[in-house]
Amino acid sequence: MTRRVGLSARRIFGVVSAVAMLAVVSGCGLLGGSEEKPTEAAAAPGKVEKAKITLGLLPILDVASVHVAIQKGYFKEEGLEVEAKIIQGGAAAIPGLVNGELDISFGNWVSFFAAEAKETAKSVDGLKLVSDGYQAKPEMFLILAKSDSPIKSPKDLEGKTIAINTFKNIAELTAKATLEANDVDPSKVTFKEFAFPDMEAAVQNGTVDAAFMVEPFISRAQRSSGQITVLDAASGPTADIPIAGYATTGKFVKENPNTVAAFQRAMAKGQRDAADRPTVEPLLVEYAKVDKETASLVHFGEFPTTLDATRLQRVAGLMRTYGLLEKDFDVKPMLVATSGS
Repeated sequence: MTRRVGLSARRIFGVVSAVAMLAVVSGCGLLGGSEEKPTEAAAAPGKVEKAKITLGLLPILDVASVHVAIQKGYFKEEGLEVEAKIIQGGAAAIPGLVNGELDISFGNWVSFFAAEAKETAKSVDGLKLVSDGYQAKPEMFLILAKSDSPIKSPKDLEGKTIAINTFKNIAELTAKATLEANDVDPSKVTFKEFAFPDMEAAVQNGTVDAAFMVEPFISRAQRSSGQITVLDAASGPTADIPIAGYATTGKFVKENPNTVAAFQRAMAKGQRDAADRPTVEPLLVEYAKVDKETASLVHFGEFPTTLDATRLQRVAGLMRTYGLLEKDFDVKPMLVATSGS
């Protein structure tokens, strides 16, 4: 499908470029010339304070690195046992982190940054980012519609309802940015919450007109229902955008520095190995509950092995543009340095 990038997209690109440039030039905080350094996990390799951790996850491709690290024994090597707890999205993870039901959780950067800006986790010394998780590539963030739907192009989405997994998250942000880039007024689109596994059926039965899906649900919907791509939400102003990662609380970092450092070391290996399709495809069958053929068709994003403030600041810049942040926000103080960095 040919996608048009109009004046709105150029405006967005300008904002994003300015954000990136400011971050590079300052070499520190984006705002006000702050010299604040990232929070550091104070421990080199040592005995973990908490051997069994509860980790919030979604049943999506983005968290393949965790399952790789479990399968290959990377957590075990670090003295950790991971108990996975399924969540619906990053926004849903934050209460669990604050009340201690989750020790660490996967989530999208938008939800984490918005919560930190509102001081949602102030009682537990704020949210801290411990590992990158996933970064966009083409064909892995798609808005799909029924094969016989009159919706064939982004413009056809005006006045329609789109399913997203949670409100005010990376899905809503990238959808709005790419809709505007294709001359669609985002305010004329209605978003409705659905869990990723339920979106295909919601589109097929007409509960929604289209759905914002991720892998492996994209490939499953295309293969089993013949659903068609209306818009790639990881294109134009959102191409290569950082999507999600792993967060905990400042309180947990202070009380469990060796545990956090051990988690980071295991995740770095898992992130590295998750780029290997033959390793990941069988795991998708197990934890995402898709068949082998669907697993073989999924489009992979990037699995970054390091946290980078400049890269993540791009997300905060787009959030400011689209009103998901009320004021400028510096992500760097949220980052927990890996041991030895």
